[in-house]
Amino acid sequence: MTDVVPVRRALISLSDKSGLEELAAGLARHNVEIVSTGGTAAKLRDSGLDVREISEVTGFPEMMDGRVKTLHPKVHGGLLAVRGNAEHEASMAQHDIGAIDLVVVNLYPFLNTVMSGADRDTIIENIDIGGPSMVRSAAKNHASVAILTDPADYSAVLAELDEKGGTTLELRKRLAAKAYALTAAYDSAIASWFAFADQQQFFPDSLPIALTKSSELRYGENPHQKAALYLPQSRGAMGVAGARQVQGKELSYNNINDGDAALELVSEFRAAEPTCVIVKHANPCGVATASSLVEAYRHALECDSVSAFGGIIALNRSLDGPTAEAIAEIFTEVVIAPDADERAIAAFARKKNLRLLLTGDLPDPARGGFALKTITGGVLVQSRDNGRISRDDLKVVTKRAPTEQELADCLFAWTVAKHVKSNAIVYAKDGVTAGIGAGQMNRRDSSRIAAIRAVEAAEANGWPQPRTVGSAVASDAFFPFADGLLAAAEAGATAVIQPGGSIRDEDVIAAADDAGLAMVFTGMRHFRH
Repeated sequence: MTDVVPVRRALISLSDKSGLEELAAGLARHNVEIVSTGGTAAKLRDSGLDVREISEVTGFPEMMDGRVKTLHPKVHGGLLAVRGNAEHEASMAQHDIGAIDLVVVNLYPFLNTVMSGADRDTIIENIDIGGPSMVRSAAKNHASVAILTDPADYSAVLAELDEKGGTTLELRKRLAAKAYALTAAYDSAIASWFAFADQQQFFPDSLPIALTKSSELRYGENPHQKAALYLPQSRGAMGVAGARQVQGKELSYNNINDGDAALELVSEFRAAEPTCVIVKHANPCGVATASSLVEAYRHALECDSVSAFGGIIALNRSLDGPTAEAIAEIFTEVVIAPDADERAIAAFARKKNLRLLLTGDLPDPARGGFALKTITGGVLVQSRDNGRISRDDLKVVTKRAPTEQELADCLFAWTVAKHVKSNAIVYAKDGVTAGIGAGQMNRRDSSRIAAIRAVEAAEANGWPQPRTVGSAVASDAFFPFADGLLAAAEAGATAVIQPGGSIRDEDVIAAADDAGLAMVFTGMRHFRH
């Protein structure tokens, strides 16, 4: 396998012509013969460069609206022929096939066409056939052929031509790997469109996923683990992954994971009054809605100020100066908001390690899509949990119906519980979480832990009683026994919201009646593992 291969002939066929003139001028400087197609050839001629049309090489005109132009033995023979192989070289001589040493190709903009809302016929016409075929042929024969699919790599090829008189094997191998990644992602996008949009299959037999590396992270959940952030090619980056980082250290794996949890929850309140979410280790430890953002932050912090230390804060409104100054009083890892004013940015500038992320918008909690989880030997795939409950969906199952305020607190607590790891119990009162119990093996312990947090908050803030007194309590799944509900009643809750559906529902309802609780069933659960 030859290391440095001179470039005597190049084939250029581009949809995205950025950087073309500089590349072609560099090739001309090295007396490289340029073969090209259609619009690319015309642009090169406009730049004063000598170009051979592909039809001159193949002996066939471009035909069928350009569908057939490079699919020809004189093209692919020139790409695939093994240099130094006597049989291959004899075939080239017999059929007048010239070697091609460099291919410069990018593909029809299939994804952009789909995202533009084009009709089906236009989408089909933007499935590139000749381009991927040339890319794959050149990449397979990277021992002798360099394949350029990204304008960012043009300068590397020109630099090697200037310094070494040809392309090195190391560069050709790197370009070949990149080329196959491109064609794999391209075919994945086409297969996805056929499966999901055209055929409307929710779980196709094959699930093609194309991801592009955004950045390598310092490490994963722990320092001995490696990690990177990848973004889907099917749409622009959104959420935490697409946020603008105004300041602070590089985001870690845990920052991104926890930040996503915070953003997903605060997005449930995108149309609500100013709302603040504080997350620690992917679980909310305080959520509040108030008349101002700074008030919402202070109420959320009061719920569990111990856990909030070093946490993630997400806001549903543009970050203002007073809120930023309040947040800056304690150590916070990340703050996420749609935007921030100058006073807020100035307040955080004094906290150099604090990461400030501006998303520009909040995700739609009702959006569809997949949630994926890797397991040993496979991947679990499910639709996103975008289920939502309104007052009209609630079923009163106790003798006492909840008051209007209790209903509002029930729905607030239910929305938060959806984003707490199961088993989840959330107490809420007046649009503020009073206590949160997460991730326990039984629901009774979650009720007790949430109540303990409320007592600690009352002691820390000098309140005469914990906020669980007179609160509503939400359970992400049904109470299998009455013990968890009775623990909530002992903490002072007066209303309960839960899915229902247990074989012991009647026992639980009877216990609620005996305790004077109002209880509603949702008919929907929100396990989060």
